[in-house]
Amino acid sequence: MDEPHIHGTTRRELLGGAAVVLGSPVLGFHGDPQDPPDQRRAQDQPDSPDPPAPSDSQDPSDPSGEEPGGTCGSDYDAEFEELLAAAEDPEDVGAGDRSLAPAKWARPLRKRARVTMRYRVRGNWLAGYHTGVDLAVPKGTPVYAVGTGVVVLASWSGSYGKAVTIKTSDSRYVVYGHLSRISVARGAKVKAGTRIGSSGSTGRATGPHLHFEVRSRRPYGSDIDPVKYLARHGLTL
Repeated sequence: MDEPHIHGTTRRELLGGAAVVLGSPVLGFHGDPQDPPDQRRAQDQPDSPDPPAPSDSQDPSDPSGEEPGGTCGSDYDAEFEELLAAAEDPEDVGAGDRSLAPAKWARPLRKRARVTMRYRVRGNWLAGYHTGVDLAVPKGTPVYAVGTGVVVLASWSGSYGKAVTIKTSDSRYVVYGHLSRISVARGAKVKAGTRIGSSGSTGRATGPHLHFEVRSRRPYGSDIDPVKYLARHGLTL
């Protein structure tokens, strides 16, 4: 039997057209599962530009109250290496200055801290591994010089954020990175246990922590194991 026509259109054609409309994305009904709303919104958003690099006066640390546990970013930092290479080399520490004669050593933190990234963990650094050890501490935790020495750098240091570099009495270069505050100036003479700043997450860091690094010489890649370095002086992290 012939299909009835409605204004020149068969009933079968009308039903087929309705099915197409109900199955179209216009009404949100289709065979494939939808992405979660949050994921769809994220996909629809344009890529956000990278935040501007902070100046030395800025403090991009995480807000107070955030649990410590951050680590370093995985980038080689040419800015810091250039600053360190250009810094004036201090005279031998303690020479002619009996008040600075090396007598003892101290830990960089008074309390034990959880290690969030060990020394020589493989990564995308130019050296191919993490050149220091990351210690999880809340923002504002006091940081101390581990030995007698002279401050070589005390400023914004690229990916290291606010950082202090000290040449110690044994001619090692000790780097304290991602500080929220610096309490010493370049050229200052310090003893073991002198407070040099406060921990934070400035520079390229995922959260509050202290990056503690020891180098046998200035250039990048001359790092030595910071845990063994302190152990030779009778200290543990």
